[in-house]
Amino acid sequence: MPTSEIKDLNSKAKIELYSSAFTLSDMEIFVFPQLMYSLVLANIMSPIIWEWRNDSWFKNIEKRSHTQRINRLKQYIMGNFVFNLDLETWGLTTKEKELDRFKDILSPDAISESNALFGYEGDKYYFSIDIRKHFGLDKYDSNVIPYWKTETVEAMTAFRHRDGYSTGAGECVSLSALYAAALFVICRIPLENIFMIATPLHSQNFIDIGEGILTNNRRIVTKNMWFNGTSLSTKARRALENEDITIVSHITGYIHKVYPEATIDKNAYERFKEALSNYLKADLTPWIISNFLRRHNEFQKCFQYRVFMNGRYMFIPVETIYRYEHNSPNNFSTDSRGALLKEIDSEEFNLSPIPERILLNDFEDFIKETPLKDFSPVSYNEWREKAKRRLMIPECFDADELFEKFRNFIVVEPKLPPDDKIFVKTETLKIDIERDREEILNYIRAMANNNTDAELALYAYRDMDYIDWEPFIKAAIERNPVSIDGLKDRSINEVIDYIEKLENKSIYPENRLAQPDEVHNFKRGDGIEKAILLSNIIKNREPDAEISIDIKDKIVNLKSKTLDLNFTTEKKINKRLTI
Repeated sequence: MPTSEIKDLNSKAKIELYSSAFTLSDMEIFVFPQLMYSLVLANIMSPIIWEWRNDSWFKNIEKRSHTQRINRLKQYIMGNFVFNLDLETWGLTTKEKELDRFKDILSPDAISESNALFGYEGDKYYFSIDIRKHFGLDKYDSNVIPYWKTETVEAMTAFRHRDGYSTGAGECVSLSALYAAALFVICRIPLENIFMIATPLHSQNFIDIGEGILTNNRRIVTKNMWFNGTSLSTKARRALENEDITIVSHITGYIHKVYPEATIDKNAYERFKEALSNYLKADLTPWIISNFLRRHNEFQKCFQYRVFMNGRYMFIPVETIYRYEHNSPNNFSTDSRGALLKEIDSEEFNLSPIPERILLNDFEDFIKETPLKDFSPVSYNEWREKAKRRLMIPECFDADELFEKFRNFIVVEPKLPPDDKIFVKTETLKIDIERDREEILNYIRAMANNNTDAELALYAYRDMDYIDWEPFIKAAIERNPVSIDGLKDRSINEVIDYIEKLENKSIYPENRLAQPDEVHNFKRGDGIEKAILLSNIIKNREPDAEISIDIKDKIVNLKSKTLDLNFTTEKKINKRLTI
C-alpha cells in the first residue's frame, strides 16, 4: 500500500530530512548521511540503467572478469557523461540560511570542522589556491555558497537538453552514485562490495574486488594506477591524501565523522578498512621508485640511470628519460622500459657516471634485496637509514625530504571517522544481483513502511504514489532558486507563456516528478511539474499567495487569487494540492 504520511512529519528534522531527498545538496547529504545511499537505490530502481544492459556495448559483459566489466562501464560513462560543477546549474544559497535550517540537528562548529564551504581546511591544495576563487565564488559576498545538488540518473541524462551539452553530466557525488548503481546493475557486483566515500570536497567509491578499485569522478583507479605517479593518479589521490573522510556509506548503513552513532555493519566496516588500507599500500617492487620520480619530478635531477648499450655501460639523466616518455607509448616503469630507452637519441647518453647523482639502478636493486618488513615508522626509519648508507646520497637534495615524500607516496593512511562509535544494528535491505528491476522496486516499496532506508529511497526516486507530497512541495518552493532568478525580469503572464511553451514531457517516467529547477534547466516538463514551477515563481513574488492545484483526468488546474489556468498531464495521478 502507498505510504500516506510520514510519521511525526511535524518534526522539523524529519521534514528537513525527507524534503532533502529531492534536492540532495552536498550540505544536506553531510547533515543527513543516510541520503547518500538513498540515491544509489533510486538509481537502481530507475529504468535508465537497466536499459543500458540492452546496449551492444555491454553485450556478453557477464562473460568478462570483474575488472574487464568495470573498465567497460568506465568507457561507457566517459563517453556519455561529463563532469559538471557549474554554480549556475542549481543556484546559490547562503551560509546563514543553511546553518539556520540545520541548527537543531548539527551545531555550526561541527559543520565548519568538516564542510569545505564553512571553514574546513583539510585539503592543502584547494586552500593554497583559494577555494572560493577556484569554484568561481569570489565574485559573490563571502556568505554566498552553492547548492551543488546531487543529480539522479534521470537529471544527469537530461543535461543533453541544456545549451552547451551534447551528453549527460553530473557533479562528483552524482557520478559516485551513478557508478555504484551501474556497478550493481551492469557489472553484477554485489552491493556488499561497494563502499561510498565522502570527503568535504569529493566523493568516490571503493570496490572491494581483487586488489580494490577506486572510482574518481568519471574514471576508475586500480591499485597499479594509484601508484603510477601520473597526473591523473595524483588528482585521484588528492582527497584521500589530504582530506578527512566524512562519510562511509554502504548497503548496511553509514558511519559519519561527527555523529556518535553508526548504522553500518561493524564487520563490513572492518572489512572495508582492511581492504582500503591494503589498496593504499604499495607493493614494494623496483618499479615503485621510478613511479615516485614521475610524480615528484623535483628529485629527478638527482638521479641517473645506467644502461648497457653498444658493448658498454652508458649513463643518462633521469629527467631526460621522462621527457621522452611523455611523448611515447612506452613507460619507464613497466616492461616496456627497454623499448623506451631505444627511442632516446644516442647523444643524450654519457660515457661516464654523472657526478652528484644517485644511480637509480642501485636504488632499484636495494628495494629488491632489502624488503620493507612493514609500513610502521620504526621499520621504515630502519629501512631508510640502510638505503642512505647504500646509495651515498649526494648534496643536491635533502635526503630526509626525499624519504619522507617516498613514504607518503608508497603508503596513504586514510583519515577515517574515529572508531569510538556506537554501532546501531539495523535491518539491511536484501538486494542481490539475481533480482530484476521490478523485483527490486516492489521489494523496496514493500519494505518502506518499516525500513527508513527503503522509504528514503522512494523519496529520492520521486515515487509519488508511495510517498507524502508535502516534503516534495516544501523542497520545490524553498530550494529552487535557478528558475526564480532566470525568470525574474518577466511578468507573470510572460512566465506563463514561457512555461506553456516548454516541451510537455517529464524527464521522469511513470508517476515520478521533477523539481522546478529541473524543469527550467532542461526545458521540459509534464503539466503537473509546470504547475509546480509556476507556483514556485508566484510564491517567491507573493509569499502570502494561496495556490491550489487540482489534478484530475489528465487536467492540471492551477488557481490563485488572480489566476485560473490548465495544463495537461500524462501522469496517472489524481490529487489536490494547496500551496
